[in-house]
Amino acid sequence: MNSTLALLRSRLEAALVAAFGPDLADADPVLVPASNPKFGDYQANGAMGLAKRLGMAPKAIASQLLDHLDVSDLCDPPEVAGPGFINLRLKPEYLEAQLKAIQANPRLGVAPVANPKRVIVDYPSPNIAKEMHVGHLRPCVIGDALARILEFLGHDVLRLSHIGDWGTPFGMLIAYLREAYPDALAGGELDLGDLATFYRAAKKRFDEDTDFQEAARLAVVKLQAGDPETIQAWKVVCDLSNRTNRKIFDLMGLSPKIQERGESFYNPLLPDVIAELDRLGLLVEDQGAKCVFLDGFTNKEGKPLPLIVQKSDGGYNYATTDLAAIRYRVTEDRVQRVIYPVGAEQINHFAQIFQVGKRAGWITDETEFVHTPLGNILGEDGKKLKSRSGEAARLVDLLEEAIARARADLEARLTEENRTESEDFIVHVANVVGIGAIKYADLSQNRTSSYIFSYDKMLALQGNTAPYMLYAYVRVQGISRKGGIDFEALGDNSRVVLQDEAEFALAKSLLQFDEVLSAVEADLLPNRLCEYLFDLSKTFNQFYDRCPILQAEDPQRTSRLLLADLTARTIKLGLSLLGIQVLERM
Repeated sequence: MNSTLALLRSRLEAALVAAFGPDLADADPVLVPASNPKFGDYQANGAMGLAKRLGMAPKAIASQLLDHLDVSDLCDPPEVAGPGFINLRLKPEYLEAQLKAIQANPRLGVAPVANPKRVIVDYPSPNIAKEMHVGHLRPCVIGDALARILEFLGHDVLRLSHIGDWGTPFGMLIAYLREAYPDALAGGELDLGDLATFYRAAKKRFDEDTDFQEAARLAVVKLQAGDPETIQAWKVVCDLSNRTNRKIFDLMGLSPKIQERGESFYNPLLPDVIAELDRLGLLVEDQGAKCVFLDGFTNKEGKPLPLIVQKSDGGYNYATTDLAAIRYRVTEDRVQRVIYPVGAEQINHFAQIFQVGKRAGWITDETEFVHTPLGNILGEDGKKLKSRSGEAARLVDLLEEAIARARADLEARLTEENRTESEDFIVHVANVVGIGAIKYADLSQNRTSSYIFSYDKMLALQGNTAPYMLYAYVRVQGISRKGGIDFEALGDNSRVVLQDEAEFALAKSLLQFDEVLSAVEADLLPNRLCEYLFDLSKTFNQFYDRCPILQAEDPQRTSRLLLADLTARTIKLGLSLLGIQVLERM
């Protein structure tokens, strides 16, 4: 089904050409949902931008445009308002027909894109040598949501985790593995505990013993040289880290489709990257290092800033690996779009490697490489969220605390309501609410902005929170249980009949779902979907309070049941695209 917004825009574009000639074929009608109900449902203000181009007053342009605009099947007669706006109000019968069309559609009217692309979403990309912390929350949550939404829209999405599984941090861990678990190299079954405990023990040895520091340094040398025993130790450490991280991914409900392709994968390809940059004439030797000098980047003295791709000692760095990844993704993965949900502090880094990629011919007009910068997660003091020890808060601690608080809230409510529930019910609800609350609190923020982390706010039953969305969904399921309603049995012959203003408002909100997903596809801002679901839930609650459902007489009763069911299905689908489960009861 074509979105209402797209249909109206195409009609306006055709009217522009009919009214003012083919030169206006590239004009944007600037059609947006009306901000105030008195203006109708949509408002076109393209006439404002055409005044100078056509040498006419905006109001005259709008009036002439209406003479050629045919939306009689969609809208009541359009009106020119103000200095040149066109107000459009959808017809009740159009809304009813659109709702009928999505009633039996599991995709709720969201058609797959006409031209699907092969897309890589690069997340969550932890560093294997360290445990995951609060800084990994946003890449995990936002990356997963973007991948789910793009895949639902029909794109071929490859979820890649560019893990940090190579380099100097591994020397310390390999040296400690050899010292504390010598049997590890024999391939025996070992219980190394979790990564946090293993890492802290290794760090303690490194800080206290200079001989151990030398052993760690030598381990790095052997690792880079491909020493078989050291490679085996490295694999043991990677396996421990991967198992630890997978538990966190499972707790968060991240897609199991994530594939790990770390720095070690690209390590054999680095010499070829350097050779190709050299062949293209992009390399300059500077103080023994091989560099690419970048346009638009200067140092403090105002001199051109080089991007080092091979150090003077022959070693490589993160930029080299990222360039190898760009090259591989274009030549081997054959992608059209690559998305990096990474902190805003990496803006310059991505601008630099993308510039090199373009100059090398790897990134072309047919391939879009985009860094989606992420703001920071802040504590109540407005600074980066840290643990009590002053270090970055562990991600698993944040998740478990949210679950514990959700459980405490649930148990208090059960006591207040004199309800008894099974332990399985309590555990399941606490997990869904706790994890959903953390994810939704992050996703509901503009990803470019920092935000203050607050358990109280994210777990609140009121406001733009996951519990509020879940409660709206549960409310519909409660209607089903109370009335003994099987929504699937309402039948294809049932239809929505709109009479009350609250019904109209809910219908219009339901029909904006596909428009919102299209917007997220374009600008990669999942908070748009959160805002939509929040507005939909508020609109439904207003409808619920104003319009009796089970007590109404048919056909209004069935019509309102259909509206309630469509609302629940939209909330469930929308939350699933954000990686959040729903509950049948809370």
